[in-house]
Amino acid sequence: MANAKQILIPYSPRQPQREIHDALENFRFSVVIMHRRGGKSMAGINHMIKYAFTHTMPNIRMAYVAPTFRQAKSIAWDYIKQFTKEIPGIKYNETELRCDFPNGARITLYGIDANPDALRGNYYDLVVMDEVQLIDEEVFPKVILPALSDRKGKCLFIGTPLSTRNYLYDLYKKANADPAWYCKVFKASETGIIDEFELNQLRKNMTEEEYRQEFECDFSASISGTIYGKIIDKLDAQGNITNISYDPGYPVHTAWDIGYSDSTSIIFFQEIGRQIYFIDSLVQSGEGLPYFIKDIKNREYVYGEHFAPHDIEQHDFSNGMTRREVAYQLGIRFKVAPKLSVEEGIHMTSMLLSRSYFDQKQCEIVIDALRHYHRKWNVNNKLFSKPVHDWSSHICDSLRVAAVSLTEGTKGKQAPQLKAENNYQVFGAN
Repeated sequence: MANAKQILIPYSPRQPQREIHDALENFRFSVVIMHRRGGKSMAGINHMIKYAFTHTMPNIRMAYVAPTFRQAKSIAWDYIKQFTKEIPGIKYNETELRCDFPNGARITLYGIDANPDALRGNYYDLVVMDEVQLIDEEVFPKVILPALSDRKGKCLFIGTPLSTRNYLYDLYKKANADPAWYCKVFKASETGIIDEFELNQLRKNMTEEEYRQEFECDFSASISGTIYGKIIDKLDAQGNITNISYDPGYPVHTAWDIGYSDSTSIIFFQEIGRQIYFIDSLVQSGEGLPYFIKDIKNREYVYGEHFAPHDIEQHDFSNGMTRREVAYQLGIRFKVAPKLSVEEGIHMTSMLLSRSYFDQKQCEIVIDALRHYHRKWNVNNKLFSKPVHDWSSHICDSLRVAAVSLTEGTKGKQAPQLKAENNYQVFGAN
């Protein structure tokens, strides 16, 4: 070993990058959401270089995967050559974007646009998927995961938010819910990688939504005119979106928005003290009232109130009965929510959400809807007007029914009786 040569890789990770390296040592699957210019791609590439020499398996195979072949080359290829050029015996294949190490290890760059099936048939010990928000959701489970299986390979998913309707957001939710996965959001205001002067310049030259998305990793920011997005982000940061168990000591209330030609939304919640715990949800289209009543009766909850919007009093021309009357015959006694304007209801919902908790699994579609629900941009008046009617509307309307129905009275706020009353006299007072 006297002739052994020490090779120094010209890479000094900052604290956020060190956290990424630690995660890759301790977790098989890691989801890293980081602001622009945070060094996430550099961290992933340098970990592959380290892995080439520290992994105990022979002939290590690693892949860097980007949305396009051009992106893979522009983001990663120069980094790979920069950090490996001092390694004796290193070889580069410029056509295939492949780096071969002297010990038999290999890093190959792929673009999903060119040919995602090029990843098939190989095995991988480590895969870095970059800009995941732009990659199709089927690539990992159908192509990459099977290639990791036999050697129990690892995968790092990295990206920056781009709305809530893409694979990065799905992975973010999955990783948050699964303790076997690592998940971390790195915001520019917290990492210190970009100094405050530069951040101020960015704020001045970007819209608030653009800045929040690109540098504060805000999934809701890309949805222009979002109504509840900031509130949900705050609840998420506070840990109010988590795993919540049903407490049989308190009744479960439901709030409905009944779809006539589209989706019906039902949310299940408990009021404990001043806190509201949303524990379950049911959203479905194409079914009538009997279907939903049967479903909620099959759930093992002790129910309190069932709140419905005022239009439940409308008559059905087919039988002359209101839906409230039909529900009563099926065993559900609805309480009709006060008829308020949409804006009043939105205000009351915002107030309710500030003291709410959500089960991240059972209420996943509710959380997504609250992030997505947004106002329409009025081009002529240059302002946001009424909420857009789309898939999220009915879910948010059921939240609004809950908000306007709940009062600031004593229901759910009194502590349970701790001591039995024992002064009752069967025959009255003497």
